[in-house]
Amino acid sequence: MGKSDPNRHPHLPTTESAVSAIRDLADEYRLDLTVTDDIGADRTSRRTSAGLFTVLDPDGSLPHEAFVELGGAPAVSVQLFPEDDAKITVDGVEFADVPRDAVPAFLRSVYGGLAHVKGRLFPPGEWLVVPLPGDETYKELIFRGALTPWLARIAR
Repeated sequence: MGKSDPNRHPHLPTTESAVSAIRDLADEYRLDLTVTDDIGADRTSRRTSAGLFTVLDPDGSLPHEAFVELGGAPAVSVQLFPEDDAKITVDGVEFADVPRDAVPAFLRSVYGGLAHVKGRLFPPGEWLVVPLPGDETYKELIFRGALTPWLARIAR
């Protein structure tokens, strides 16, 4: 998995700014978009220890998490966390811990045709590779039997 250079991607300081950037990208690629927001410490997935009806974090902030689904092929979802990272799932392949600032570039690579599947004989396996500007690349193993028609189409 690649590391994000803070100077390489535009800074997205909040979950809402990342959702707006994804909306712009969805408009550009003419994709349907569904957004589900969870706001408050008692509603976000990483705050399971928050007390009942505890909305604020101990520092007084209001955490905001969003789940974004993009229509079309491939099937893509983005879960944006308050901690400045995201989990992106592309046709069943999960990329965890993607920096929030890198999400638009990641999606642009997927929808722009730069993402590809790379196979290897030894050790055997296939990986979904998502290159971003510069030397930043994300790759995740595609589990056996999980090669979808879209993933098969982008194999190299």
